[in-house]
Amino acid sequence: MNIPAYSLLIACLLPIVAAGMQKWGARDYDNHNPRQWAQHMEDPRRHRALAAQANSWEALIVFAASLLFALHAKLDPSLRDSLCVIFIVARLIYLAAYYYDKALLRSMIWFVGFGSSLALIGKSIA
Repeated sequence: MNIPAYSLLIACLLPIVAAGMQKWGARDYDNHNPRQWAQHMEDPRRHRALAAQANSWEALIVFAASLLFALHAKLDPSLRDSLCVIFIVARLIYLAAYYYDKALLRSMIWFVGFGSSLALIGKSIA
């Protein structure tokens, strides 16, 4: 099983999941003008989902770069795979925590996900 490839695929899909979270149950969604619709959302969960989507794009960039760095450095596969799984699980929890307004959990789990990306780089350098 190619955990790095699956992790990268899942990380690429997470911003799309967050976008879907904005639209869950939205009867007024305007697919002709989705960005204008997003600016006028009234439900605070939808606003948090939009913020989670933006953060997911940012996290994807860091994760992808750190994963490529780890693959290039031939980091121990078991460590690399563990850090990839930690990142994905942390990001899934992050999305849920953001959507349901669990600010402290969201911030703590963000550090776990970001830390796993930094660990991929740090262990690759060592």
